[in-house]
Amino acid sequence: MARRLQDELAAFFFEYDTPRMVLVRNKKVGITFRLTQLAVLVYVVGWVFVYEKGYQTSSGLISSVSVKLKGLAVTQLPDLGPQVWDVADYVFPAQHPEGGTCKNDSGCTPGKAEWKAQGIRTGKCVAFNDTVQTCEIFGWCPVEVDDNVPRPALLREAENFTLFIKNSISFPRFQVNRRNLVEEVNATYMKKCIYHKTLHPLCPFFNLGYVARASGQSFSTLAEKGGVIGITIDWNCDLDWHVRHCKPVYEFHGLYEEKNLSRGFNFRFARYFVENGTNHRHLFKVFGIRFDILVDGKAGKFDIIPTMTTIGSGIGIFGVATVLCDLLLLHILPKRHYYKQKKFKYAEDMGPEARERDPAATSSTLGLQENMRTS
Repeated sequence: MARRLQDELAAFFFEYDTPRMVLVRNKKVGITFRLTQLAVLVYVVGWVFVYEKGYQTSSGLISSVSVKLKGLAVTQLPDLGPQVWDVADYVFPAQHPEGGTCKNDSGCTPGKAEWKAQGIRTGKCVAFNDTVQTCEIFGWCPVEVDDNVPRPALLREAENFTLFIKNSISFPRFQVNRRNLVEEVNATYMKKCIYHKTLHPLCPFFNLGYVARASGQSFSTLAEKGGVIGITIDWNCDLDWHVRHCKPVYEFHGLYEEKNLSRGFNFRFARYFVENGTNHRHLFKVFGIRFDILVDGKAGKFDIIPTMTTIGSGIGIFGVATVLCDLLLLHILPKRHYYKQKKFKYAEDMGPEARERDPAATSSTLGLQENMRTS
C-alpha cells in the first residue's frame, strides 16, 4: 500500500500528460485550417489592434464652448426707416417657445387667456367689424399680425457674417488639456483665415453661408424661415504620439426636416420706450438660425493591461480554426469514421482486482508506454 501511494505521488509531481496529437495529411482540412488562422490573425492585428487600438486605455472628455458672432447689416423698415444692425441687435439668448369670437358678454370670461391669445380678456364683447364681434382683451395695441413675412429676408447680408468658436477640453485620466486654438493657430493666422474643410480645417472662424451649405441647407431659406444647425467638434486623440497631434475636426448638420408643419425656427423679442407718458414697444418676430454646438471625442494611450487582455483574447480566438477543422474532419468528410478511430483512444475502466494484478496500472508512465506499443 505504501509503495503504491509512493508511485502515485511520484507520478503526480514528476510526470506530464499531454493530449494525443493526430497528424492528418488532408489538403482540404489543411487549407481550411490555415485560412481560418489567417482570417483570425488579420482580424486580431488589423481590426482589434490597429483600427480599434485594443492596446490602449481610453478616457472621455470634459468640454466648454463660447461663441461670438461678428458682422454688420443695414435694413430699411417701413416704420423705422434705415437701421444698422450689429451684434447687440441680432444675437439673442436661446428662446423656446389671439380673444375669440363672441355674441355677448357672457361668452367672454374676464381674466381668461387662450393659449394663442395676445392679452387678457376684459369680459366685454365688442365689435371687430360690421359683421364680427370679438372678446375685448387687455394687451399691447395693435395686436401682432405676422402674416407678411419679408421675402427676401431683411438680414440677408448675414450670409457673410463670421462665427468665432472657442472650445476647451480636458482628458482628466491623462491630465491633458487642449483648446481648438492649437499650435498652428496663431495671431497672424487668425487675422486672415476663414474655415474651409480642406484649405483651413483648423481655423476657428466660420462663414455662415459656408456653414449652411456644409449642413446641406440653403442660407436664403434659413434666413426666411429660420432653422437649426448642429456643429459637432470631434476630438479623437492618440496620446501615444505628441499631444500637438490632438486636433479638432468640425462637422455641420441640418437638424430640422423640411416639412410644411411648423417649419423653421423663430421667436419674439421687444424693445420698450416711453413717449408722452405712454409705454410703447416695438415687437419683433425673428426668424433666426440657432447653432447647437456639440463636443465629443475620446483619448487613448498604451496600457499593458488591455494589451495583454487583447492578446489573450486573440489567442483564444485561434481555437476557432481547431473547432472548425474537427467539425470537418469528424462529421463531414467521407473518411470521418476512420479519423474518429485515430483521434480517440477508448479504454475500459478496470476493477480493483484487475489493478492489483496489473502493477502497471498504478504508473502513468508504464501506461503511456503500453499505449505507445499498442498504437
